[in-house]
Amino acid sequence: MAANSNITPVFERNQDATIYVGNLDQRVHEELVWELFIQVGPVVNVHMPRDKVTNEHQGYGFVEFRSEEDADYSIKIMHMIKLYGKPIKVNKASQDKKSQDIGANIFVGNLDGEVDEKRLFETFSCFGNVVSARINRDNTTGTSHRYGFVSFDNFESSDNAIQSMNGQFLCNRPITVTYAYKRDSKNEKYGSWAERILAANKPYNRPIWTGNYVAPANIPNFFPSIPSNISASNIKPPPPPPSKPPKAPPI
Repeated sequence: MAANSNITPVFERNQDATIYVGNLDQRVHEELVWELFIQVGPVVNVHMPRDKVTNEHQGYGFVEFRSEEDADYSIKIMHMIKLYGKPIKVNKASQDKKSQDIGANIFVGNLDGEVDEKRLFETFSCFGNVVSARINRDNTTGTSHRYGFVSFDNFESSDNAIQSMNGQFLCNRPITVTYAYKRDSKNEKYGSWAERILAANKPYNRPIWTGNYVAPANIPNFFPSIPSNISASNIKPPPPPPSKPPKAPPI
């Protein structure tokens, strides 16, 4: 179904109530995204950028809610749920996603093999806004290499995560939490004072996107990984942040 071709100017949208939805399977379409997120709160617009030649979407989209509270709630509820077997990424949209990377990137090691991206995200989201959470996996088998990376949007959150979680137990294993090494340097880690100064002077990134989609009259009730009986009334609020786990015993 074609999206509404009328483009609403960016300044007319509620930019703070707009989220980015990524890692979408090609079978996902606007109607599916609309029905999924309307379970959280009233949706104003859905937009999925498409190739002008093939009309295939580019693996991501944007959802605008009526309120910023609904947008924030959708991130807590929907981030890393699976659609067609793929965990979707749900974050606040921004004008430049690369500018979200301020250097608050931490390494999480000695993970249990059962810890997935969703568990990693849920564990560390109590310390602040998680921009991304990923597990390093074998490219062929998908087996976890038992370590991962978590990126925050500020250093206060990453500092607290390291201080609180390093040496704590996750799935009965004491985990290692520290600032990650930079990819282009074997000896330099994230979290330097220079990065902190740059981050402090960075302007806040307002969500910006173009495109407009109006809810279709008939939306199919189908989600490969979402129960069909889910509704806004029976979605439970996310649990409160966990209390600080006991210290790991000396090794």
